[in-house]
Amino acid sequence: MKSSYDIVIVGGGMVGAALACALGNSSLKVAVLDRAPPAVLGQDYDQRVSAITLASQTFFENVGAWEGMARRRVSPVREMQVWSEGGSGAIHFNAAEIGEPCLAWIIENSVIQMALIERLHQFTNVHYLCPVEVADITLADNGAAVTLKDGRSLHAKLLVGADGADSAVRRAAGIDTQSLNLDQKGIVATVTTEKPHEQIARQRFLATGPLAFLPLDEPHTCSIVWSADTARAEQLLALDDAGFISELQKAFGDSLGKIQTLGPRTGFPLALSHAKAYTAPHLALVGDAAHTVHPLAGQGVNLGFLDAATLAEVLLEAVANQKDVGARAVLRRYERWRKGDNIAMVSITGGFRYLFSNDLPVVSQLRNWGMSLTDAATPMKNFIMRRASGLEGDLPKLAKRALH
Repeated sequence: MKSSYDIVIVGGGMVGAALACALGNSSLKVAVLDRAPPAVLGQDYDQRVSAITLASQTFFENVGAWEGMARRRVSPVREMQVWSEGGSGAIHFNAAEIGEPCLAWIIENSVIQMALIERLHQFTNVHYLCPVEVADITLADNGAAVTLKDGRSLHAKLLVGADGADSAVRRAAGIDTQSLNLDQKGIVATVTTEKPHEQIARQRFLATGPLAFLPLDEPHTCSIVWSADTARAEQLLALDDAGFISELQKAFGDSLGKIQTLGPRTGFPLALSHAKAYTAPHLALVGDAAHTVHPLAGQGVNLGFLDAATLAEVLLEAVANQKDVGARAVLRRYERWRKGDNIAMVSITGGFRYLFSNDLPVVSQLRNWGMSLTDAATPMKNFIMRRASGLEGDLPKLAKRALH
């Protein structure tokens, strides 16, 4: 069986599903290939959550998926407190200072994916093929062919790799990546605390890496993301619950009182990576297939959503101008638009990892001085907030708020 599509998206995770929604209700025939459906939402929180910027929220609203998230579980971040271990430096960000109700939203990854997939089912031009596995990918002058393990074959004018950091689509195109192993692991878990989080995200920079407490929709429940040097992370993962809670309390301090309960823990290696090209004829990469960043700024998946919104805009304009969606000239516009922003974020988060995970006295003094100075400089602080929230920058239309 052979089917022809304008666009085949390999990967139905958060970014792939968002791209499909952005192309919904268009004249393009789109297929999304996914290995497994999203996890069913249980009573327990997902171990993996994302800090969603206001630009990503606008994107979800514009493609009709936000309502599906909001009626499940979302938690606003009204303020953010950042401070450094063994130093006086601290920054406090407050959404009210930039006239916003919140700076970001903490949402479980399964909630985001579920709402997006629910939405893409409502578009007649989008076909969701799941569960399927890709057996082979070939790129030719007239498009791309994907052979599935069940024997089906799909032809596309444009193949999009939204298949994560270990992208098969990227490998098939022979695109190299530059990567830096940070020799760190991220540990994620859900905890409950004695004091309510009051919708404040808290991040403490430790000598071995940053530790974040992200507020969930239950007032005493937070998702933790603890980035630590690999040796330290392995040590922490090997502890029993009581031992881990004790180390977590020591590392974080008592701003939320006693840490009372701890859910299951997972560790994953952290690396910075950047594809040398985002596009080839009839091929484009989005999200982690194109770049991965350190989780400390919570920007990773938001960069992917901006990739999706930008690629959709470029493709829909090409269709309106009767251009081939797989043409190199069309795809280069997407690459030029997104590459600078993404490289900057990869570099900044990588730099932060070394600036903040360093206990050399001179670095420590500079860090504390810089944080205190930024906290006192209101215009600079407000710019950082607006930029990090996705209210500034060269945004695609779908991520821009309508001007009233």
